[in-house]
Amino acid sequence: QVQLVESGGGLVQPGGSLRLSCTASGSSFWINSLGWYRQAPGKQREFIAAITIPGSTNYADSVKGRFTISRDNVGNTVYLQMNSLKPEDTAVYYCRVVNRLTNVYWGQGTQVTVSS
Repeated sequence: QVQLVESGGGLVQPGGSLRLSCTASGSSFWINSLGWYRQAPGKQREFIAAITIPGSTNYADSVKGRFTISRDNVGNTVYLQMNSLKPEDTAVYYCRVVNRLTNVYWGQGTQVTVSS
């Protein structure tokens, strides 16, 4: 089992920045990849970014050039640096971890609101 704790959400003005963090505990040794998804009201949850333990990254087109995913050296904490935020980035952001057995774990979500 893997437990995920997210932090870093909040209210920010358009053009501002936020940094989200997600730390995994439990059987985190078996983590294969870490990622972020988001869900806006009335919409389906969508992929934002992912990073593998070796360090390969992948981004949704909507956030390329504005968001950066990274992880710590231990590999159990993932970050999402969000710059040039737009109102349409408003959503609940979820951390997602996949282990080597392809089990998927989700964080509890953290609210990001972009508004003036």
